[in-house]
Amino acid sequence: MFTRWGDLVYRLRFAVIGIVVAGLFALGGYGLGVEDHLSSGGLDDPTSESAQAARLADNAFGRNHNVDVVVLYTAPEGKTVDDPEFSRKIVDNLNSLPREHPDEIAGINASYWRTDNGKLSGAQASTPDKKHAVAAIAIVGDNDTDTSRNFRNIKNAFYIPGIDVQVGGLQAVAGTLNDTMADDVRRMEVLAIPLVAVLLLFIFGGVVAAALPLIVGGLTVIGANGIVRFLTNYTEVTSFVSPVVSMIGLGLAIDYGLFVVSRFREELAEGYDTKAAVRRSVMTAGRTVVFSATMIIASLGGMLLFPQGFLKSVAYGAIATVSLAALTAITVLPAMLAILGRRVDMLGLERFRKTKTAEEIEEGFWGKTTRWVMRRPLQVAAPICLILLLLILPVRNLVFGGFSERYLPPDNTTRLAQAAIDEMFPGKRSDPIELIFVSEDRNAIGQLRKQANQAPGLTSEFEIPAGSTTDPTVYRTKATVPDSDHAGPTIEYLRSLDIPDDVTMLVGGMPAMQKDSIDALLTRIPLMIALVLLVTTMLMFLTFGSLVLPIKAAAMSALGLGSTLGILTWIFVDGHGAGLLNFTPQPIQSNVLVLIIAIIYGLSTDYEVFLLSRMVEARAKGASTSEAIRTGTAHTGRIITAAALILLVVTGAFAFSDLVMMQYIAYGMIAALFIDATILRMLLVPAIMKLLGDDCWWAPAWMKRIQRTVGLGEPILDDERPGTDELHDMVKSTPSRIRSE
Repeated sequence: MFTRWGDLVYRLRFAVIGIVVAGLFALGGYGLGVEDHLSSGGLDDPTSESAQAARLADNAFGRNHNVDVVVLYTAPEGKTVDDPEFSRKIVDNLNSLPREHPDEIAGINASYWRTDNGKLSGAQASTPDKKHAVAAIAIVGDNDTDTSRNFRNIKNAFYIPGIDVQVGGLQAVAGTLNDTMADDVRRMEVLAIPLVAVLLLFIFGGVVAAALPLIVGGLTVIGANGIVRFLTNYTEVTSFVSPVVSMIGLGLAIDYGLFVVSRFREELAEGYDTKAAVRRSVMTAGRTVVFSATMIIASLGGMLLFPQGFLKSVAYGAIATVSLAALTAITVLPAMLAILGRRVDMLGLERFRKTKTAEEIEEGFWGKTTRWVMRRPLQVAAPICLILLLLILPVRNLVFGGFSERYLPPDNTTRLAQAAIDEMFPGKRSDPIELIFVSEDRNAIGQLRKQANQAPGLTSEFEIPAGSTTDPTVYRTKATVPDSDHAGPTIEYLRSLDIPDDVTMLVGGMPAMQKDSIDALLTRIPLMIALVLLVTTMLMFLTFGSLVLPIKAAAMSALGLGSTLGILTWIFVDGHGAGLLNFTPQPIQSNVLVLIIAIIYGLSTDYEVFLLSRMVEARAKGASTSEAIRTGTAHTGRIITAAALILLVVTGAFAFSDLVMMQYIAYGMIAALFIDATILRMLLVPAIMKLLGDDCWWAPAWMKRIQRTVGLGEPILDDERPGTDELHDMVKSTPSRIRSE
């Protein structure tokens, strides 16, 4: 299949470029403005009790907009919030908001001062010393996506010249988080892409060759934005998708381009003409890219097992991006190489441009390093395994948390505003526990409220239940807790109450949603791990024809992933480096942790596929186990290191993020890439394979027969260098000269 594909791309190279590039640009045009269709929600389990409570409350009371925006006003020194001039400016602003922004602002829910259209006013909206007062403002929107977009449109309308104004509330926090992620993407575009271009220039030694992977990366990200925009028509897509798509899409697409271009130049250096070099590159590197992308998609697909819209939408976006990266790498890139031919080395630096032959590569640094490792495999493997196991130990301190303003830096203005509001006006907290009652027995509801007030951890009693104006059987009350991340005992107590048969009581609110979401994740993570391991093991067996290699790969990936999670726990939960990185030590956001597991395991498998493919290719040509290990490691050592370095630069741009969730991913990938591309792939894998010996290639005979029948094995390439009369015939008969083992 890949032989025919390589020939087809070569023959139709101009048409391939025109069709694929036009399609990707069309997707990119469709994706313009995608940020206006993204949501800040999707973090909860829609099948949980708390989600059911939220839906019931929305139907009975309307969507809760009580704390969309909470504005804190501070009186000047020596004055109070009753000062006429101070009050007038604020009242004028509050009165103007619904009038000037009718499509974005629904009204003033409450304020200390009486306004034209305010629902509530009074002393409870000020501090006892009259130095501070608040106003709660409702944003128009029946869902998270619309509400977020409307807030973004008017986020600066609450500030008043000459008045000390601090803006908090759910939408202010969510908007700041979204703005921070947008800044992260821009930082990557400004810093990472130029640095990657410089790296590629030194890797390839030429401007033309260096530009090709960048073109693949750019086209991938452009097309991926269009697919994300398309998904928003059918499902809620979190704003977190944008930085993930940019990070994974650009990094992987450039890596795939790097592998294909390197193989093409290697084939040219071996003496093959352009047509043969394109075909052979697609058959080898292109084939490996497709299988690598399939492995990563399988890992990312594990996120679809979870009910949270956050994980599903990130999975859809990441899978689409990886698919586009592979598609572009085996269509546009080979077509460009077919047009360029040996001109791929144009505009180069002579010192860096020379492509080594296979013999020179195998006698180079990585070949010598592998020989050194294989002479003392046990002495290399034992201390490395011990070190990695020690790095895993901090995982015992790993705890999960929810989503809050504390993911912003301690000095962030929105976080400071929310902290001040929570402290001065606990009744305006954005994360109360809610109880939803369905019953006609008001006395029974009153008795349940009294019992609920005995729950541990409450900072206030539950309010008198308010009845719905549209459904007289539905009532709602709420109370606050000091920390929604540690509200588990309170929620468990409430759910353990003895409920009368004629009453339905649902425990909801932000703390309950966080707890239910974490419980859903913990329940499904083992299933995700088992399924991903099963699928990737089967795919690797069908690719390499060995059952031992996939099991060994899973063990290597587990070591790398475990040590990475240990490092993240040591930094972000235990708090080492919190001052330097400007974050608050806290539980890791549960959804993001699942995302990290999926991404890191997928990338780990990605490099394993590239490494093993060259080993199996050498083995299929008759090399001994030791020769195959040395050949495979030597040929991929420099490329895998370069690919990891490129991904490090791309993800490193997000390491400077103000959002601790992006720091999780960035530092997690940095740690994983360093461990994976150097310690595991270049040292531990050759050592373990040397200890296993010929058992590396073992699989039951019946499984071998299945693998040969499926026909996904590594191709054996005949020597077809130009210079013989049979070259034309050899090229035409290539498909029959390829067999799989």
